[in-house]
Amino acid sequence: MKTILKTTDLCKNFKGQMAVNNVSLNIQRNSVYGLLGPNGAGKSTTLKMITGILRPTSGSIEFDGHPWQRGDLTQIGALIETPPLYENLTAYENLKVRTTMLGLPDNRIDEVLHIVRLTDTGKKRAGQFSLGMKQRLGIAIALLNNPQLLILDEPTNGLDPVGIEELRELIRSFPAKGITVILSSHILSEVQQIADHVGIIAGGVLGYENELRNGENLEQLFMDVVKRHHKEV
Repeated sequence: MKTILKTTDLCKNFKGQMAVNNVSLNIQRNSVYGLLGPNGAGKSTTLKMITGILRPTSGSIEFDGHPWQRGDLTQIGALIETPPLYENLTAYENLKVRTTMLGLPDNRIDEVLHIVRLTDTGKKRAGQFSLGMKQRLGIAIALLNNPQLLILDEPTNGLDPVGIEELRELIRSFPAKGITVILSSHILSEVQQIADHVGIIAGGVLGYENELRNGENLEQLFMDVVKRHHKEV
């Protein structure tokens, strides 16, 4: 399986504080990669560098076999933090704003609404949506440009069990559609059920990266990596 995204010794320094320290990720094409770590471990900072929101202090990012460049963002979809919704618009209208901006055909709106199962929301405004529906609409926006790579930062935050289950099924369906997913989370049980590979970041350092094996005790692995790193600090 070919690597779609690779970071080498990626670092981000904020005023002398090393938030991300020599992180080297290897993301396999058409898989779900779970990026795990406690709150404040450096997960979001890493994802913001991959999506061009932040500039790395040092290190490199390769996308699809070449050095990352801004043009690659047409192939990368992302939902980082809160979905960027116009609350007074319907799901369709929210997507229409984006297709107009991106110069995409309107039939793409129906395609992504179908993928995230929001075809029957009609005239209901996004402000009246449940949290799970808002998250799914945020993912629909990220899917509009038909990306090869989809980055989801803590997508199940605040969702009820039904919303989590729906989102889990949705994320698992993406690799078969040719979409690679990086899923950042601190909820281990979620990642255990979704991911093919995991990376564990603690204190800005990637302490572990490997395929997720059946029956593996992810919680124990996570705690070992986090404790080991804290001892080193």
